Amino acid sequence: MKTEKKMSSANRQQLIITKLKEAKKPISGSDFAKETNVSRQVIVQDVSILKAKNEPIIATSQGYLYLNDDKNDSLEQKVIACKHGDEQTLDELYLIVDHGVTIKDVKVEHAVYGDLTASIRVSNRREADQFVEKIHTAGASYLSSLTDGVHLHTIEADATDKIEAACADLKKAGILI
Repeated sequence: MKTEKKMSSANRQQLIITKLKEAKKPISGSDFAKETNVSRQVIVQDVSILKAKNEPIIATSQGYLYLNDDKNDSLEQKVIACKHGDEQTLDELYLIVDHGVTIKDVKVEHAVYGDLTASIRVSNRREADQFVEKIHTAGASYLSSLTDGVHLHTIEADATDKIEAACADLKKAGILI
């Protein structure tokens, strides 16, 4: 059995940037690790180094994304305030994505740390299901559990009416503050 040679860190980091810039969807650290014959933790370290060099890479629940400002110039954005229990999370996500709206992030205001923001980048029901499943599988808590269910989302869509329709449904469901 032949062992594959590991890529140098400079080559790995360049590969990560190139692939992320070309990608239409997030790429997982595990996928990069397999391709470069290193551990996932080495990829996490490479991404941290790239972020320190001001590369606009974000980690989402689906993997890494390169934030190319050119892509999102035509999208409408709005920050919304929501409140609900953990059991309503999937309903909330569905109500938003069913209107063609993407949930970019979730933010809470922590008493000690201030604003805590996590990029989630959920655009459809499958991604919503994966996000909730990852929370459960990891035994993790939702950020909103730190604030009795109160949280903010930055949402975006290609049309304001999609955002307004999603907000109307969230309000009907008693989720929008």
